[in-house]
Amino acid sequence: MTSSRILSLITLLFAAALFALAPLARAELVPTDEVLPEIPAKSDREKVQAFLDRATVVERLKALGVQDGFLKPRVDSLTDEEVRMLAARIDALPAGGAFGMSDYQLLIVILLIAILVAIIV
Repeated sequence: MTSSRILSLITLLFAAALFALAPLARAELVPTDEVLPEIPAKSDREKVQAFLDRATVVERLKALGVQDGFLKPRVDSLTDEEVRMLAARIDALPAGGAFGMSDYQLLIVILLIAILVAIIV
């Protein structure tokens, strides 16, 4: 055998080995929630934190005896599902006024947050 024949045989073997080891490429659609599941959870968590930073909510929490800085670490420890549920409730609130809620509705939202915090602890 000549050296060029041996060289082409070695090249052919390397090419076959590369094709055998290379994974097959597939093109398919991937749902966004599988690619970026943490982004909605992060924005929901920021929405809940922003809600707790509002002046009327802070006043109401102080009136109920909740200390400053107590809820923020608790919200960080909530699961993504719990944060999503709270953010959905906040989104459902009517706009305007003192959140467009009666005192009773605001108390229910605050109690819901307190219950979720108590469950985690």
